[in-house]
Amino acid sequence: MTPPPDLAAVVVRATGSTARKVRALAGGCIDQVLKVDLTNGAAVVVKQGERAVLEGWMLDYLRGHGDLPVPEVLLAEDGWLVMSFIDTAGPLDDDAERHAADLLVRLHETRGPAFGFERDTVIASLAQPNPRTPLWRDFFRDHRLLHMAGEADDAGRLPADMRHRIDRLAGRLDRWIEEPDHPALIHGDMWGGNVLTRAGRIAGFIDPAIYHADPEIELAFSTLFSTFGAAFFDRYGERRPLRPGFFEARRDLYNLYPLLVHVRLFGAGYVGSVDGILKRFGC
Repeated sequence: MTPPPDLAAVVVRATGSTARKVRALAGGCIDQVLKVDLTNGAAVVVKQGERAVLEGWMLDYLRGHGDLPVPEVLLAEDGWLVMSFIDTAGPLDDDAERHAADLLVRLHETRGPAFGFERDTVIASLAQPNPRTPLWRDFFRDHRLLHMAGEADDAGRLPADMRHRIDRLAGRLDRWIEEPDHPALIHGDMWGGNVLTRAGRIAGFIDPAIYHADPEIELAFSTLFSTFGAAFFDRYGERRPLRPGFFEARRDLYNLYPLLVHVRLFGAGYVGSVDGILKRFGC
């Protein structure tokens, strides 16, 4: 692929080198994602989209607040994001899962002043409101569960009665959700496509959706599409024991949020999963 003139100019500004070869990378369902080989022998990843500058800010935030491996941001401006390329090889095996657990335990030890964040962020292409909120249950109810249910409903992608069922569940969350020890920094979009591996280790995490939360919502998301399994949770639990009731109840409650994100983005294919969780909790 011959780089278009605007891409070529962005690459030169970001790297001081010129593009030699450009190819599309898998996984760019929201923004266009390109690998660019440079004439100096290095490679970078270029994304173009409305969220590019915010994504670059989130990656820089993670790099500055812990040791989570993420791409280095070389340029983030005017709808363009240029990052270092992370080479990958091998599956997300048990060794890589244990390494992921070590990394996420340390990330989740990074405390925030309240639930939410210093600015709004995004998940995929959707806004994540992050007003500072003292209680986790209130934040999850208002700014995750009800917010995204409203987004999906406004887009015409929820069945007529499902919004009311979610409202009923939101009024009962105190039956299952307790307050965590502290607001913890989370990556926020923890599924397999955002976890890069190399030779039994985590090479990098990409596409963050950061805020301060109960880290259980991150752990729940990691099970939704079978990203992490027993090896991860055994190691994580050794270093940061899970509170009783996570697997029995809270995992499904928290996964309503990413499921509603998928309903809003992709439609009816995810409505059945939302319906099943609502029925499980009597709604």
